[in-house]
Amino acid sequence: MMPSKPDLASCPPGLLTELAAALGPEGLRLGEQIEPARCTDWSGHAPVRPLALLRPGSTAEVSAALAICHRHRIAVVPQGGLTGLAGAAVPVTGGVTLSLERMKAVETLDARAATMTVQAGATLQTVQEAAAEAGLTFGVDLGARGSCQIGGNLATNAGGNGVIQFGMMREQALGLEVVLADGTVLDMLRPMLKNNTGYDLKQVFIGAEGTLGVITRAVLRLRPAPLARATVLLALPDFGAAMTLLGRLQGCFPGALAAFELMWRDFVELSLEWKTAPPPFAEPHAFLALAEVTGADEARLQLALEDLLGPALEEGLVADAVLPPSRAQAAALWRIREATAEFPTRMQPINFDISLPLAVIGEFAEACVNALEQRWPGQRSVRFGHLGDGNLHLSTDARSLGTLSFADAEAAVEELVYGLLARYGGSVSAEHGIGLHKKPYLGLSRSPAELAAMRQIKQALDPLGLMNPGKIF
Repeated sequence: MMPSKPDLASCPPGLLTELAAALGPEGLRLGEQIEPARCTDWSGHAPVRPLALLRPGSTAEVSAALAICHRHRIAVVPQGGLTGLAGAAVPVTGGVTLSLERMKAVETLDARAATMTVQAGATLQTVQEAAAEAGLTFGVDLGARGSCQIGGNLATNAGGNGVIQFGMMREQALGLEVVLADGTVLDMLRPMLKNNTGYDLKQVFIGAEGTLGVITRAVLRLRPAPLARATVLLALPDFGAAMTLLGRLQGCFPGALAAFELMWRDFVELSLEWKTAPPPFAEPHAFLALAEVTGADEARLQLALEDLLGPALEEGLVADAVLPPSRAQAAALWRIREATAEFPTRMQPINFDISLPLAVIGEFAEACVNALEQRWPGQRSVRFGHLGDGNLHLSTDARSLGTLSFADAEAAVEELVYGLLARYGGSVSAEHGIGLHKKPYLGLSRSPAELAAMRQIKQALDPLGLMNPGKIF
């Protein structure tokens, strides 16, 4: 679907002239100069062509542009790499979008202090590579690493791989620079882990999805790069065994368990079918878990894993296991888990990114698929998750639900899944945010008092409601 053309006749007099003067020839795009990709994001939401695309080259230009928009009462939608799945970066009619793609520098890296200061338009991959060159590692990793930007990662509090070991983006940020809706610059670039001087204002903007201001720079926390990794694929009889093995791995490798990816049988069968790959085990199993640990010596890691697996096999907690002897063979096992990249091309996925208390994830996943099957016999759903941090992903193929249109199928499945999730005390969003897509369901995970407090923060920092309006609330 092509985005409609903006109504420039309704544009406030002087707005575009002032923006052009503030941002220069490289900083403003209009009309057909705005590429279609900038009119929506990976959520697939209906595209909207903004009045203008702002491309500031410095914090001063961001401040000037926001002050101009504030004066003319023009809405601003911040955009990063457009890899979000909740619709938070979709433009609004009559507003402008603001991209930090020209602000992508790694400004400083202090290897001794293990900190890095970057502009918000730097991609996650750029940050990872800069850290690696210094013998360090950055604690967040996503499949969209080459496209997603640090500003967007912070604005959505991104998770992905590594959360079990290092936490989400919130835990990686020591300081931020943020520009408010009226152009005010908040300089919070303090590279200190301990700073108990009143409210930790940077945390207000992390996860706010650009509704409170524009993150322009960040001081990021780095960690020592692990010298070795070891991977194991575990065949498990039930969810209880997965929970027990997770606890044992965390006890045996304190702080060094880098991944514990749990795949239900439906997910594994679909992945192997798509890849036409031989199964890793002779017999199918209810669950496969892909675990990865880090340390200083790979041989010692392998031996420690073998010592842990011996008793687990004898007890029946583990039905079978594969310890790949090389990184190439480990990567082949990871490709089973990475089937999610093919979801959009192989099915019409209705995707859920949810979190629950660890103790009830297995029960919920079973109840959820049973309820879907009762409503739509023969439906096809697959389940996988980052079990260590309580994050469950469920994808239902809309094409398996009969003659429903995708929109009707999505609405019906969401009503069923989110309604059940609320009864289990879960969250409607684990790592993708709320944006446009999950607004109707936010009240299932947040109390009226919490929502009222959130709206008060929005009113205090953006009283005109110009920053990414219509998102979250």
